[in-house]
Amino acid sequence: MTNIEIGLAGLGILVALIALRVPIGVALLSVSFAGIWLVAGERAAFGLLRSIPYSFAANWTLSSVPMFLLMGFVCYHAGITKGLFEAARLWLSRLPGGLAVATVFGAAGFAAVTGSSVACAAAMGRIAVPEMVRYRYDVRLATGSVAAAGTIGALIPPSILLIIYGLFAQVPISHLFLGGFGAGFLTVVGYVLVIVLRAKLNPELAPHVEETPSFSERIYALRKVWPVILLIFGVFGGLVSGLFTATEAGGVGAALAVLIGLARRALTAEAFQRSVVETIVTSAALFLIAIGANMLTRFLALSGVGAFLTDFIVGLGLQTFILLTGITLLYLLLGMFLEPIGAMLLTLPVVLPIILAADLNPVWFGVLLVKFLEIGMITPPIGLNVFIIKGVVGNLASTTMIFQGILWFLLADLVMVVMLMAFPDIILFLPSLVTP
Repeated sequence: MTNIEIGLAGLGILVALIALRVPIGVALLSVSFAGIWLVAGERAAFGLLRSIPYSFAANWTLSSVPMFLLMGFVCYHAGITKGLFEAARLWLSRLPGGLAVATVFGAAGFAAVTGSSVACAAAMGRIAVPEMVRYRYDVRLATGSVAAAGTIGALIPPSILLIIYGLFAQVPISHLFLGGFGAGFLTVVGYVLVIVLRAKLNPELAPHVEETPSFSERIYALRKVWPVILLIFGVFGGLVSGLFTATEAGGVGAALAVLIGLARRALTAEAFQRSVVETIVTSAALFLIAIGANMLTRFLALSGVGAFLTDFIVGLGLQTFILLTGITLLYLLLGMFLEPIGAMLLTLPVVLPIILAADLNPVWFGVLLVKFLEIGMITPPIGLNVFIIKGVVGNLASTTMIFQGILWFLLADLVMVVMLMAFPDIILFLPSLVTP
């Protein structure tokens, strides 16, 4: 077998292992190690197995991942984000579908301190769905809006997906964060429009809430969200002003979250211990997958498959729109079966060189890629956020009903993807302000 044939066979075996539910990190490492051994010999395989995990894990920029994770877990276990939905509900409940709109804004605020779609969906599902059902909202709209709103978690910084993409693509993470704000804001606006229009056209979906909170009650509700506001301004104010880097922002955010939790007497020793343990477990899983992806990149380079696939696709002379359409379909398909980080790291060694060869902006593509992956979180048959919401609401709604509620948000997402492709400045405007 030639090296290219070995590389292509390795990719086929990798896909087969993942289809058999072998953990992605294990599949990446085993296929890459065996492939490098066949292409370059035993010494090269063991040499890379020794050097790559250390060189990757020792990357200073990567230290922001466990720090942002710790910030999110501390906020969650200390209840720092609890007042978000209540404040949004009191201010927005008079709008058509106001409680669902409040869910979207609450999720956006939650996203700004966690960066996790799953955590965002789980937290908002526990809070918002029972409240909407109590006010006789259609259960499809209630569960669908929460599942969709959870996807904002990976777009609005701090986003673990954007950090890991930045490491692989070697682009400034601060630029990715700023670009994520543009796509995240567009997503919030799109979801709100879907809810308001549907509630306006069919008021039975979201009956008007007979509640008239006083101005003082609304102001008091805002007082409950001061920890989140302080955290957001502390982290991203310092980041945008240049006071500290995106890497240092993770440490600042984690420290701020701990201090806020202690000041509010909400962060117990047990909650802090749970936050640390969950951070370690999650970080270890992410690092294993990322190290495997690094090994796969080396295997594709040594076998020549990476260059072969890039030259083949670029040689087809496809128009940019057709190329992006193909990549969009690829990630929508992967999103049905794989979790976002696994799908991204599995494909980046192949997709990223194609994007760079097509002279597309890597910051723009990185944010667009995260949007693709987040759509996968609500795409049937295995939309992870849908099953998270199902686990939260129990018998209140079937999985089929939640997927039915998701449909309109999926259509809105596809429209937003087209907008992000047609108008790249939605993503690139804020990063252009800080580009030297």
